[in-house]
Amino acid sequence: LKQLAAAAERLTLRAGEQLIREGDPAEELFVVVSGELEIRKQSGKAEVALTRVGPGSIQGEMATFERSRRVASVYAVTETEVLRLPFESVRAMIAADPDVATALLRTVTSRMRGIEETLRQREKLASLGTLAAGLAHELNNPAAAIRRSADELAEVTRERNEAAVGIAVGHPQLAALVGAKPSEPDRDLGALDRADRTDAIAAALRTSGLAEDQGPDDAAGRLTAAGWTPDDVTQALAGLEPAAVPAAVRWLSSVASGEELLSEIQMAAGRISAIVGATKGYAYLDQAPVQRFAVTRGIDDTLVILEHKLGDIAVHRGYAPDLPEIEGWGSELNQVWTNILDNAIDAMNGHGELTITVNPADAGGVHVSICDNGPGIPPEALPQIFEPFFTTKPPGVGSGLGLHLSHNIVIQHGGTIELSSRPGSTCFEIGLPAILPTAAAKST
Repeated sequence: LKQLAAAAERLTLRAGEQLIREGDPAEELFVVVSGELEIRKQSGKAEVALTRVGPGSIQGEMATFERSRRVASVYAVTETEVLRLPFESVRAMIAADPDVATALLRTVTSRMRGIEETLRQREKLASLGTLAAGLAHELNNPAAAIRRSADELAEVTRERNEAAVGIAVGHPQLAALVGAKPSEPDRDLGALDRADRTDAIAAALRTSGLAEDQGPDDAAGRLTAAGWTPDDVTQALAGLEPAAVPAAVRWLSSVASGEELLSEIQMAAGRISAIVGATKGYAYLDQAPVQRFAVTRGIDDTLVILEHKLGDIAVHRGYAPDLPEIEGWGSELNQVWTNILDNAIDAMNGHGELTITVNPADAGGVHVSICDNGPGIPPEALPQIFEPFFTTKPPGVGSGLGLHLSHNIVIQHGGTIELSSRPGSTCFEIGLPAILPTAAAKST
């Protein structure tokens, strides 16, 4: 201790002054004598506070022992006094007394556990952010569609009522149109076929006596969308007096628009229900932390949440029939699917193919394969891909925590996770057992 004290350099830091900078080489460790220090970690474009420490704590020991670069920054919260201990002096002290090594190892282990728990909580918040962003985007579209369709439906209903008055008062011949229906209401036309049919219906309306200033093109578009054909229109208007044709067309087009808008509202409401259901399944709301569940449900729910990011990416699912359920933490595994799928989507930049297969494995487990045909991961990065804070994304985009915690979650389930990558093919292979390891199950 006398030798160490002789080698120590006493430093006094003002409040806000930096002691350790993330990324700098590590050549010494520090002991806090008085005051308080705050440890911060770069996450995206901001520094995030991890913890605060006071007198007696040791700082910078992990990077110093590994002779690596600092993994976090340290700032003085108040006026703080520390002792700077060169690595060579610490190593000499460890060689002289093994009890010192034991004490330092205890400090290192405790620090690593604390950092791991902090990172786990931060990654949960990141997954929650991904979920919230997906929900905001996905719910906004159908909600806007419902609002727009409802407004238009109100206008169409008004037009329909006015047309009905005209039928009842001035054109008794039109009563037969009330039950007229299109012959192809469910046919999905391509853009070119739809344009051709609209032109043909507009021509049929003109032939039946509808003048240009009475909107044959607009009416034809509505009728086409509802599944009417030129023959349907010709038959519906056959035998009408020329003066009755405008009211007849107005009636038919208003009915067609109303039914189309109702269909849009039904689809949008169904989409909202699907998103809410997927969200409930994704978060495993109202369920015990550990349960038996189908892995494919979690993957499908995750894809619903990430649908707004898929763009032109084609998703191919290959799920074996009669897959067994497994035991585990469903919400934790959904973080794994979110991290892997989100990375794959980012790598393909909106264009490519995503292939997901799930097959039964030995002893009732499952094997999940998630592959993309993106540019791949550089070979030199593969050995570090599951390490904390390592990322191949640009600064400010990735935190480097997702795959590290995904690896830990899979291992905690008693499973395996492997990665292979080359240009055009990046695959994560995940094996999950049927039941949790005994120690993991007891920890819940």
